[in-house]
Amino acid sequence: MCLLAVGGLLLAILACFYPVQGLAAESLTLELHGLEGAIRANVEAALAFPPGLVREGRVDQRWLERFIRQVPQQVERAMQPFGYFAPVVRTQLEVSGDTQLIDVHIDPGKPVRVTNLRVDVTGPGTARGALMRLAKAFPLRVGGVLDQAAYKNAKQDLLNQAQDLGYLDADFAVHEIRIDLAKLSAEVELELATGPRYYFGEVRFKGAEDYPEAFLRRFLAFQPGDIFSYASLGETQLQLLDADRFKEIRLLPDRQGASDTRVPVDVILEPSASRRLRPGIGYGTDTGARMSLLYEDLNMFNRGHELRLKANLAQNAQTAGAAYIWPDAQSLNSFTALRLTFEREDIDTYLSSKLTGEVERTWDLRKGRKFSTFLQAFQEDFTVGSESDVLRMILPGVRFSHRHYRSLVRPQNGYSYNLEVRGGHQYLGSDTGLLQMLASGNILLALPSRFSLLARMDTGWTLQNESLTEVPPSLRFFAGGDRSVRGYAYQSLGPEDSDGDVVGGKYLLVGSLELERALGEKWGVAAFYDTGNAFDEPGHITLAQAAGIGLRYYTPVGPVRLDIARQIGEDSPSYRIHLGIGYGW
Repeated sequence: MCLLAVGGLLLAILACFYPVQGLAAESLTLELHGLEGAIRANVEAALAFPPGLVREGRVDQRWLERFIRQVPQQVERAMQPFGYFAPVVRTQLEVSGDTQLIDVHIDPGKPVRVTNLRVDVTGPGTARGALMRLAKAFPLRVGGVLDQAAYKNAKQDLLNQAQDLGYLDADFAVHEIRIDLAKLSAEVELELATGPRYYFGEVRFKGAEDYPEAFLRRFLAFQPGDIFSYASLGETQLQLLDADRFKEIRLLPDRQGASDTRVPVDVILEPSASRRLRPGIGYGTDTGARMSLLYEDLNMFNRGHELRLKANLAQNAQTAGAAYIWPDAQSLNSFTALRLTFEREDIDTYLSSKLTGEVERTWDLRKGRKFSTFLQAFQEDFTVGSESDVLRMILPGVRFSHRHYRSLVRPQNGYSYNLEVRGGHQYLGSDTGLLQMLASGNILLALPSRFSLLARMDTGWTLQNESLTEVPPSLRFFAGGDRSVRGYAYQSLGPEDSDGDVVGGKYLLVGSLELERALGEKWGVAAFYDTGNAFDEPGHITLAQAAGIGLRYYTPVGPVRLDIARQIGEDSPSYRIHLGIGYGW
């Protein structure tokens, strides 16, 4: 008996500290009646249960009683920003077994209304139309409900606009809301004094002595004498970040050192290593497994010039090349480039070895548009079908591109297109004469329910003064592969010779439609239809077709794309798996 008593006492003590596992947990909920929209959301947030109210499945009754007593006060505070200062709140606690419900009924009552409103701008900034338009468009109106949230937002917008226009001393000389609860009325007075307008003064670079100052000034989104703008400072910082040359970037306007409304700016930079070696591995259905090695020197001769040496080794293609790029003295994204490249492709359609030299001058036309002229010279040793030859080409040409996407990691809407015209002639040193035009484009449309539609087209046209056998395969058109007609092998579509070997054509027409459904933040599934081919006669086109489904995983360098495509219209259609990384634009 003594042992049983002791055991019972121990169990009782343990029960005080550890809840019995079989005991049912209590639940506590709150229901709100009488409110909708933003007011309801604000009241619900104010009535969120404090962390200690429910512990280990048990409701603390003392905390609960205190919480219920505070409900009317919390509701009133949460409704005041929307103009309701005297709501009638009825709170009832309903208990059913282990479930407790706090039932809150709210009668918002009559709101406080604006009876007098004055919104003025004084000082030199009154000449600025943008400030006056914001003042006239102030969201509060005489006779309307006093919405303090709208008041605060519009007040901050007015101040931000003044500072964006260079009025750095702008402040509110008057900002008052006088409320008469007995009359349910409010008088609002707001007066913005702009003060003088400021401009950018001297720009002082510190910490990047290895780079010439003229090179660094290309990254500025403003010039001394421009209207001072924090947005311009932010754009400058983004451009310096995108350069991938600096590990620390600070832009410090010196307000204390301002003279005659000119604000000096200190740009403090800490360069990152200019010489880099970057290995990489990957896989693509078109090229097979691949390895790459990239060497970069981003500050050749301490002038901001770039040297890039790159080698790609893949099962079906090998590339080695060098590029020397010197930037334009004025424009950030304009440059001149010299390139030397060796390429070798060994695929079922052809075997080609090509050595190319190119000089290109590119002009940045802003808003995603670029124009360039180039001169390319190459020699190509190739075998296509039963033909083998070595040909030399000298090709001058022009390129134009335009790209506009809302996001580069996972675009929602946008478009891009590329145009190129190139040609060569025997008088210019080429072994054959031709003129080519190439055009490609993509358009991406966001659809409801997280769907998106991608349409893609690639075209090419050739005019030549000798037979196709005198044109190297790199200037002929083929179709098929990851970025062409999926379901067919890379470069496996095109006109055939008498032996049935694909030898390429003078024209190209390829199109695609792809419908994608986003899954979460990084995943997506897609269904697609591809069609197209290379051909020699515009009136005799046989379009290959394929359709399939795909899986997408989005990364900072573009999507990882896994597609399963099936040929359409073939006597013995086959399936083909395509794997690739990145966008095709």
